[in-house]
Amino acid sequence: MFSKILIANRGEIACRVIKTAKRMGIATVAVYSDADARAPFVRMADEAVHIGPAPASDSYLIAEKIIDACKQTGAEAVHPGYGFLSERASFVEALEAENIAFIGPPVNAIAAMGDKIESKKLAREAGVNVVPGFVGEISDTEHAVEISNGIGYPVMMKASAGGGGKGMRLAYSEADVREGFEATKREGLNSFGDDRVFIEKFIENPRHIEIQILGDKHGNVIYLNERECSIQRRHQKVVEEAPSPFVTPKMRKAMGEQCVALSQAVNYHSAGTVELIVSGADTTGESFYFLEMNTRLQVEHPVTEAIAGVDLVEQMIRVAAGEKLAMTQDDVTIDGWAIENRVYAEDPYRGFLPSTGRLVHYQPPVEPWADDGTANGRRGIDGVRVDDGVFEGGEVSMFYDPMIAKLITWGETRDEAADLQVQALDAFRVEGLGHNVDFLSAIMQHPRFRSGELTTGFIAEEYPDGFEGAATSDELKRVLAAVGGVIATADADRARRIDQQLDGDFYAPGDWTIRIGDKADGSSSYAVRLTEDAILVDDEPVDLEMQYTPGEPMVQVEHGGADGEDGDTLTLQLKPSRTGYAITTRGATHQLRILQTRIAALADHMIEKEPPDLSKMLICPMPGLLVKLHVGEGDEVQPGQPLATVEAMKMENILRAEKQATVGKINAGEGDSLAVDEVILELE
Repeated sequence: MFSKILIANRGEIACRVIKTAKRMGIATVAVYSDADARAPFVRMADEAVHIGPAPASDSYLIAEKIIDACKQTGAEAVHPGYGFLSERASFVEALEAENIAFIGPPVNAIAAMGDKIESKKLAREAGVNVVPGFVGEISDTEHAVEISNGIGYPVMMKASAGGGGKGMRLAYSEADVREGFEATKREGLNSFGDDRVFIEKFIENPRHIEIQILGDKHGNVIYLNERECSIQRRHQKVVEEAPSPFVTPKMRKAMGEQCVALSQAVNYHSAGTVELIVSGADTTGESFYFLEMNTRLQVEHPVTEAIAGVDLVEQMIRVAAGEKLAMTQDDVTIDGWAIENRVYAEDPYRGFLPSTGRLVHYQPPVEPWADDGTANGRRGIDGVRVDDGVFEGGEVSMFYDPMIAKLITWGETRDEAADLQVQALDAFRVEGLGHNVDFLSAIMQHPRFRSGELTTGFIAEEYPDGFEGAATSDELKRVLAAVGGVIATADADRARRIDQQLDGDFYAPGDWTIRIGDKADGSSSYAVRLTEDAILVDDEPVDLEMQYTPGEPMVQVEHGGADGEDGDTLTLQLKPSRTGYAITTRGATHQLRILQTRIAALADHMIEKEPPDLSKMLICPMPGLLVKLHVGEGDEVQPGQPLATVEAMKMENILRAEKQATVGKINAGEGDSLAVDEVILELE
C-alpha cells in the first residue's frame, strides 16, 4: 500500500480523497494555485505545494508541475479527482515514466474511452448501441451544417474532450449550427485543450442513466448499479439519485452486463462510469444507447456509496496498489435511496446567471465531511452528508467550477431521502452571492419529481419562464404571518427595554398588519394579533411553537400539531429588511412588510419610486470576460440578435437584443473583464 499520495485537484474532491486517505493511514499532499492558498483542502492535507497562478491553464492543467510536486514531497501515487488532468492519457504516461502510480484506469482505456469520438467507434465495433451521428473529423462550419442536415434536426454538437456540460450546443436548425459550432470549438479548446467536435442525433425527452463500474488489475469488473442523472440544466447535472426510479431489475442487469463487457474490452480497472441515454418514448425501458465512458470518479459518486456501502475512493487506491476487489457482483446490493443536489453559485431568480464573490455567511445543515462513526458513515449524520471545499469568508472564483457544495441525503425510501433534502436545504445558509438552494428545494417538492417522471427536459419544461420560487400554500403564508407577528413583537419589546430615555408611554404593539409578497405582483395581507393565550391571524388561531431571540438569522418553528401529535417543523432563515423581514423556507424567499395596524392604512398613500429605465442599455448580468462583440456603433439590431458573448465559469453566454434599436456608444472591448451590471453598450 502507498505511504503518501498527491491529489492533483482542488475543492471538494480534493477534500474527499484526503478524508479517505487519512482513514487508511496514508499521508497526503495537496497542490494549490494562488486562488486556493487558504482553501480547506490545503489545510486538510499533510503537505501542500504551490503550483502557480489562479487560471487552471497556468496551474492545475500543467502536468510537469504536478510531477515536480511529487518528486519534491516523495508522493508515490497521484489521485486526479475529476476534471483537469483526470482523463488526459499523456499525464498518465508522464507519471509512469517517473515511476509514479496513477490512481485511475490504464492509459489505453483513457485514450480509447476519454475521447468521445474514438469511444463511440469502439462501442459500435463492440456491438453496443450508440446514438446515430457523425463521429469523424469535422473541418469547419459548412461541414457541420452538411452533417447536421444529413442526420436530421435536432442535433447535439459536442466537444470531443468535453464533460460537465461544457462544450455542448443543441441545434434545432441550420441557423443554430452556424451560430453555435465555433462556440462549441472554443469551449472545448478553452476548457479541455481540444477543439474537435462531433455531432449526433438529439434524443428528445430522454432519461440520462449511468452505470458505476469498478474493476481491478486482475481482470475482475463489476457494476455497482445505476444512477439517475436526468435533471440537468444546459446539459450540466443538477440532481442525481441512486437507484433510478425508472430502471427495472431486468433493465439494470442488461445495462450493467453491457457496460462491464465494454470495460473489459479495454482492460479497464479502477472506478469508471458508463453514461447511457434512454428515449422517453420507450415504453419497455430496454432501449438504451451508449453516450460515453468517463474514465474517472464522478461528481455524483456519493449516492452510489450510500446505497452500495462502498467507499469508491478507497477502492480506487487499493486497485492502484495492485489489490484484488474484495467483492463480486453477487455481493452488490441496493440499500435504501440516496439523492444528491449540487449547490451552485448561480442565481435562479436571474436566469441562473453565474455568481462569483465572497461567501459572507456559509453554514451547511451539518458539519462538512462529518460522519456518525458507523460502517455507514459515508451517509453523513442522520442521513445528511455535505461534501464541500469552501469556507465562510472565502471566495467563489471565476476561474473554476461554480459548485459550492454537494448535499447528499439517504433514506429507506425515495420520499424519505427527498424529505431530508427539503429539510436540509431549509437549513443551508449561503449569503454574499447568488445560489440555487431555493431552486433545489422546489425540485425536491415538485409533484413530477416525486412521481419519478423525469427527463433531461424537466427544468425547461417545468420552469419555462424562469424560476420565481417554489409554490407556497395559503396555510404556509398564514404560518409566516404568525411568525412575522411574533418576531415583530419581540423586536419591539427589545427596543422598549433598551431605550429607557423616552418621555411618555411607549407603544409596544401586539397588533400588526403583515403583507407577504410584492405589491406589484400581488400580495397577501394578514391581520395578526398576539394575546397572552394565542396568536391570531385574521382572528383565527394559529398553532405555533418557536424560540426567537432578536437578531437570530435562523429559527425553527413547529406548527399544526393537535391532540398530542407532532406538527410540521420548519427551518426559517431571517433577514431584516427596511420594512420587515425576508423569510426563506421551503424553496422560496418571502418578503414580509410588517406594520403596526394603526399605521398600515397610511402606507397605501405613500408614493412609490419608479425604477430606472434600463432597456436602452446592454448590462453585463454576471462577472466575466467579454469574448466577442457582435455589433458596432451605428448598427441596426433586431430582437433576438446576438450583441455580445461573455464567458463566465468557463461557459459562454450570448447576450441578445430585446427589441429593435440602433447601437449607440460601446463602452467595452473584446478581452475586457466585466463586473456584474457593467454597461457594455447603449442603444438608441
